[in-house]
Amino acid sequence: MDFSFSDEQRAFQKSILDFAKKELQESTAPPRTTRERDKASTFFEDGFKRAADFGLLGLPIPEQYGGLGRDVIDCTLAMQALGQGCPDSGLGFTISSHVFTCEIPILLFGSEAQKSALLPAMVRGELIGCHAMSEPEAGSDAFSLQTTAEKKGDRYILNGSKTFISNAPIANLFLIFATVNKKKGWAGVTGFLVDRNTPGLTVSAALDKLGLKTSPTGELHLEDLEVPESAILGRVGQGSAIFNAEMEWERSCLFALHLGTMQRQLDATIQYAKDRKQFGQSIGSFQAVSHKIADMRLRIELSEMMLYKVAWMKARGLRAPLESAMSKLYVSESFVANSLDAVQLRGGYGFMSEYEVERDLRDSIGSRIYSGTNEIQRNIIASLLGL
Repeated sequence: MDFSFSDEQRAFQKSILDFAKKELQESTAPPRTTRERDKASTFFEDGFKRAADFGLLGLPIPEQYGGLGRDVIDCTLAMQALGQGCPDSGLGFTISSHVFTCEIPILLFGSEAQKSALLPAMVRGELIGCHAMSEPEAGSDAFSLQTTAEKKGDRYILNGSKTFISNAPIANLFLIFATVNKKKGWAGVTGFLVDRNTPGLTVSAALDKLGLKTSPTGELHLEDLEVPESAILGRVGQGSAIFNAEMEWERSCLFALHLGTMQRQLDATIQYAKDRKQFGQSIGSFQAVSHKIADMRLRIELSEMMLYKVAWMKARGLRAPLESAMSKLYVSESFVANSLDAVQLRGGYGFMSEYEVERDLRDSIGSRIYSGTNEIQRNIIASLLGL
């Protein structure tokens, strides 16, 4: 088995790490720092534009649409570097949502007209995309949608509500899932590409959250929203296939972002354990401390192996529903555990906002919920094992 990456891949990853450390730290206008943006729940708009100029918004998009044409392994390497170099996890989350839950569905299922019209602008950051599946009564039960799409002539009329929609307050392109026939269940779910200015679409202000405060999340309300047949992504009834395909990408690439954050967290914790003195010696010399740090490193190692197995499979055209569910589950649980340890090892300092460790802990909690809750991942794993 070959666990190595090529020199070109390593150089590519390092270029993104260097870019993130240099360009994705402070905004040109207040609130400038990640801590200040987190406190004000402000999106790092400068950072998003810089990421677009650098090419991060076009990682998996073919060159003909203005992207870099990178495969899923390279995208995973890139997101890992972004998480390690950029302390603003909300910015990384917004980028991931834009690329992997909006661009990827268009790339995989869109018509040539849709791809040509939308992807270049998305790669440049001129269009910000979002994916609207969750509803007040359809969260984990993703395919029990109440949002309807009624066909009238050559148009569809959409009615319903969406909630917990990442990027919604700043997005101008929405991939909205609705059912054309409730009796068909998942077989009736269809994706529609909707412009923000379409009459009948109302977008809420950003919701206040526990973590990822710099990544805006909102609600949608659809009232007699009318779209042409050309707004359908893929085919009528293909929504579940679109959703499942994008989730495999997200559960690999988004969670690589968290892997990078865990590495940044570990590096800082090791340095803190060396510098912090108690009872006349560095706290890292105490077994109670060093064992926690060893466990943090172990979780990172196993998370990395699981994530890159998914990427390896997908790069070879294989489906990875079991593997992506297992990696999502393990990485998210590891992210929370490592964040708790990072706080605990700093004692009172870890509990103070000034030292910024508690922000990673707040940001980590959501990873157990989005992309399918960890309870749902266990259901998927069990069902794929024949239970």
